[in-house]
Amino acid sequence: MTTLDRLIQRWRIFKAAAHIPRGATVLDIGCSDGAMFKLVRHITRGIGIDPLLTEPQTLENARLLPGLFPDALPDGDVFDVITMLAVLEHVPREQQRVLALNCASRLRSGGRVIVTVPSPAVDRILDVLRALRLIHGMSLEQHYGFKPDETPASFIAAGFTVGVRERFQFGLNNLFVFSKR
Repeated sequence: MTTLDRLIQRWRIFKAAAHIPRGATVLDIGCSDGAMFKLVRHITRGIGIDPLLTEPQTLENARLLPGLFPDALPDGDVFDVITMLAVLEHVPREQQRVLALNCASRLRSGGRVIVTVPSPAVDRILDVLRALRLIHGMSLEQHYGFKPDETPASFIAAGFTVGVRERFQFGLNNLFVFSKR
């Protein structure tokens, strides 16, 4: 990751962290190197899952597991919060409803799913930044023109309510916080 990649990642993490209650147990889907758990010290316990990890890792307050959600998770684990920061735009539309249902099954009652997704203009900007070697860009080839307005439908259908929706990073990124009914 370049310095700019890290800056953008940290901005997303801190935006999401404001919606993670102190002492929460957190599942971070698409955790990369576990930056969420390294930076957000008020997370009591967490699990990060990422398909690009090659082996399990242990951090002070989290375990990082290679694989995909929900298959890589130990049976029975439930969480207060599930985060997906810059992940949903990589998940094919036809799989998003199942993803939301799997999130609901792994959350405690009243739990939250925190999602960030980029605005459509971001792909063009990231292509330029990558060409200039200012970012590595993580799996940009998987973006498919995802629109942030598509985000709530799958989660509402899975029994969530929309608690927060806001734009940040100069309008180039979107934050959603869904609550399990």
